[in-house]
Amino acid sequence: MTSAEASAELRFDPPGPGSYKQDPVHFPRAATRYWAETHPPAFARGTADFASTYGMLLGGLQTAYVNGIAYIVTLPAPEEEVPQRFQRAEEAMTGKLWREQLREWDEICKPESIARHRELQSIDPDALSDEELAGYLTRCRDHHSAMITQHMRFTASAVVPTGDFLAHVGDWTDLPPAELLGLMRGASPVSAGASAELERLIAALRQDTSAQALLASDDDPGDVLAALRDLDGDAGAAVSDYLDLVGNRLLDGFDICEPTALEMPDALLRAIRTAVDASDEADDVDARVAEVRDKVPAEHREQFDELLGEARLLYRLRDERGVFSDIWASGIMRRAALGAGRRLAAAGRIHEPEHIVDATLDEMCALLAGAASPSADELAARAAYRATHTAKDAPPTLGPPPPPPPDDSKLPPMVARLMRATGMALGALFGSSEAEHEEHLLRGLAASPGVYEGTARLVSGPAEFGRIVKGDVLVTVSTTEAFNILLPLLGGIVTDSGGLLSHSAIVAREYGIPGVVGTREGTTRIADGARVRVDGAAGEVTVLA
Repeated sequence: MTSAEASAELRFDPPGPGSYKQDPVHFPRAATRYWAETHPPAFARGTADFASTYGMLLGGLQTAYVNGIAYIVTLPAPEEEVPQRFQRAEEAMTGKLWREQLREWDEICKPESIARHRELQSIDPDALSDEELAGYLTRCRDHHSAMITQHMRFTASAVVPTGDFLAHVGDWTDLPPAELLGLMRGASPVSAGASAELERLIAALRQDTSAQALLASDDDPGDVLAALRDLDGDAGAAVSDYLDLVGNRLLDGFDICEPTALEMPDALLRAIRTAVDASDEADDVDARVAEVRDKVPAEHREQFDELLGEARLLYRLRDERGVFSDIWASGIMRRAALGAGRRLAAAGRIHEPEHIVDATLDEMCALLAGAASPSADELAARAAYRATHTAKDAPPTLGPPPPPPPDDSKLPPMVARLMRATGMALGALFGSSEAEHEEHLLRGLAASPGVYEGTARLVSGPAEFGRIVKGDVLVTVSTTEAFNILLPLLGGIVTDSGGLLSHSAIVAREYGIPGVVGTREGTTRIADGARVRVDGAAGEVTVLA
């Protein structure tokens, strides 16, 4: 029985009132029980926070998992709060609230989160008693939940300035959003995997002949990374610092079923080699800015400069809030859960250590305390279901059609501006192309300019990252912020889901590689190993052979 046939036997009933829509951009695969339990309340808290903080005419977003598939519903703002929200929206837009939140992120939230991540990952789960490990699992879950909320709290600040820029400059110039978003390149270094630790790593390894010999060796990748850590001097210290920064981050997705960087030493080592070998290429964004500015009517150029400055200032927050919040916290929770899984598998209580991720937190703790449920067979069945069910096998919507958005012309000017900016940004995040395909030509959204021919590497999940060879064209459903460690290996990106502000599009622009996103059918119409041409300016992918 195929996964589609199995899914056809499942009931996909609306989980509550309202119109629910799938989110295949962030959650293309079925979720674990742990994630389906942990994510919704934390997500709801964060979205309600940014909506009220900015005075938006929505109460937030709620997510629900139906047979493991993620669905989201938009809640209206409480009617009694609308007058206060109008006032708050005026204050947020005129006072550039996003700048205040960026300071909060840089000075408080980000450093405190990193410190907590490091504190939790310094604990060895294997050194704890069963009771201590249950307590550690709970601390990791509580931290993970808080980081999901934090990620969502900063959503409006991450997207409103960009949406405001797209809305105004699009009106003035009629230029497509893809061309305007090209002016953001270089504003989000984290999207290209950049960090102070990576810069130190590159400099140290380039100057150390022993490190270069290790990088060039064909030894086991895990052994090579360990040997690099053990090097004397700057090289060993730089490797340790970098692996402590990225090693426990997920490499894709948000759920604890996804592997961390240290679990895939081959892919991590190849990415380090590519970073060390890379040449620094200057990109003349200023020239493109000048070209666009010349097309803006003279009376709007000063405002153009201001809008572009605000958008570029906040652009990095789009990915940073995930990388330094829940992506790292999720990896730490996974590490703790696998510690419990190894212990239970060794005792014959579960079939494989990995199956523990399909338990809820309470079930994990109960199993450590000696409970017989869930059984090893039950956890194995949950894992098998999750491995064979994706968002493509489920209905795209549940419930009635969504109500029409509020008429901007009837809103106060600043409220209308805020809602339009938000709509522009979210449309650019989730919207896929609707253009028709031809037999050997797929049309998507022009995410990152350039033309590249290479081998298509069809990847359905992190387990297949080891097949990526430098220069491949990644063909996948979508990517998340977690994926940026591996992107230096790629020559181009093609996705099924996501728009011009999806993570796939952002990283393609930051790396300067051609990208076409939102093709809808790339993973079903492009064979693994096919020769393809990616035209990132035209938004087209041609299957050559």
